[in-house]
Parts: sequence; structure tokens; C-alpha cells
Amino acid sequence: MDQNDGQFMESLLIKQAQTSERHMDLLIESFDHKLNLLVEGQQMLAERMDRMELEIKDEIFKVDRRVTTIAADLTAHRADTESHHGMYRVKEGEEGFGE
Repeated sequence: MDQNDGQFMESLLIKQAQTSERHMDLLIESFDHKLNLLVEGQQMLAERMDRMELEIKDEIFKVDRRVTTIAADLTAHRADTESHHGMYRVKEGEEGFGE
């Protein structure tokens, strides 16, 4: 092997190292892009869950308010059935509540 062969081998190794470095850069860039997409998706999901939590809390509050109103009216009806006629008819006994 002479000096030209040595230089040729050295240039091949340098080209191989440069190609490997470019390949690694592309892999890192691709991985970074995919990781950014994953993070963005997680952020969107967290925001959606926050919105849903607020909507559910609002609906629970509305239902709670309705139940409280109905309970108060039922209590008033039981206390004075004469003043609440026609609106509710409560039947107590073994059958439970009915119309």
C-alpha cells in the first residue's frame, strides 16, 4: 500500500464520517419534530380536559340547584298540602312516591 492508497482510505473515512454525521443530524431533527408534535398534542388534550371539567362542574351546579329547588318545594308541600294542591301529588306508604 502506497501513500496514494493511504490518502484514498483517509478520504473515504472522512466522507463516511460526514455521511454518518448528516444521517445522525437528520435522525435527531426527525425525532425532535415528532417529540414536538407529541408535546403539542398533550397540551391540546390538557386544554380540552380543562374545558370539559368546567362544563361538567357547571352542569352539576345546575342539577344541584334544580334538586335543591324541588326538595324545598316538596318539603313545603309535605308541610302544607292544602297550599300546594295540583302541582304534586305525593303518595306515601308501601308503594313509595307516585302520581
